[in-house]
Amino acid sequence: MNSIGINIILAYAIGLILLYLLGWVLLVPIKIIWRLLYNGIIGGIVLIILNFVGGYFGLHIPLNPISALAVGFLGVPGVVLLLLLQHFL
Repeated sequence: MNSIGINIILAYAIGLILLYLLGWVLLVPIKIIWRLLYNGIIGGIVLIILNFVGGYFGLHIPLNPISALAVGFLGVPGVVLLLLLQHFL
């Protein structure tokens, strides 16, 4: 009868830990990218609706790289930030 040595058990345990760490390292950036994409889409929709409806009230945020980045990173709070900056500046 063959018995499994402690070295083989440790090798499997270390291999499983390394596999878990590799999966975690690959999964975290994907979650961040999805979150940024989600914020950008929702913020862009809110910005388009604001420009469409706000045109009747004199509110308009121009679409440029700076406003796109602010809305993309922050989402709806980015739109609010742009409105406040436009109001105070």
